Amino acid sequence: MIRRCLARDFAHILAVINDAACAYRPVIPADRWKEPYMPEEELRDEIADGVAFWGWYENNGLVAVMGIQHVRDVTLIRHAYVRTDRQRRGIGSRLLERLRSQTRRPVLIGTWAAATWAIRFYEKHGFRVLPPELKDALLRTYWQVPERQIETSVVLADESWFANRRTAST
Repeated sequence: MIRRCLARDFAHILAVINDAACAYRPVIPADRWKEPYMPEEELRDEIADGVAFWGWYENNGLVAVMGIQHVRDVTLIRHAYVRTDRQRRGIGSRLLERLRSQTRRPVLIGTWAAATWAIRFYEKHGFRVLPPELKDALLRTYWQVPERQIETSVVLADESWFANRRTAST
């Protein structure tokens, strides 16, 4: 059911992202929302920048995607989306587990600050929201997002990120 997405899955990845992104529309600042939420060129750029998409397939159809990107000394979980008609069935949890098993690096995740359901989902999986000053620095270091998105986002980190910081400070 879970496998790495291939080039031939591009249109399906885009469809899943744009379908599931509708849930974010009420919480994303109006000046950051666009139609479609992720245009083709932006997805191409993300893949060119090293985001590897993994998908959940049912009956040969793609119903969820999640990207993983290794940047410097961390791994980022990027673009985690489950089709609206398949949400709340554990699919996102299983994709997250699979991607986390593929790295020994600390894992960081960014999402919209007002997307409380997304934050709760990641907290349920052991991630913790970082303080604003740290979040801003991390978004500028590991992501390529506009300043306005930095203002309206949060970053969550897994326990290994905190452990690495403790080790580095001793």
